[in-house]
Amino acid sequence: MKKILLVDDEEGIQMLYREEFEDEGYVVSSAYTGEEALQKLEQESPDLVILDIQMPGMNGVETLRQIKMIDPTLPVILSTAYNEYKQDLGAWASDEYVVKSSDMTALKEAVRKHLV
Repeated sequence: MKKILLVDDEEGIQMLYREEFEDEGYVVSSAYTGEEALQKLEQESPDLVILDIQMPGMNGVETLRQIKMIDPTLPVILSTAYNEYKQDLGAWASDEYVVKSSDMTALKEAVRKHLV
């Protein structure tokens, strides 16, 4: 089974994404901060990371930079409510950029694309 590390400080998003991706057969691990994500990355070796940008402490762009320094081949999908971060050069290191929506089709397609 493929493992997804979900990094988001919103509990509602965590619950929704966990349920949706577990229903699709993935193992989902959660982190609420960038710092926690980096610890889990080393401990759990996920196959893909779904990463929010706006988080307390280390934001998603900095977390993305740290993840890519640890494992440049690990797919990272930025999932954020803010479309304007797409222009941030730091976000360009992500493998996908998906704006959060109640319709999870785009996010699910991005995950499938990188976990074939």
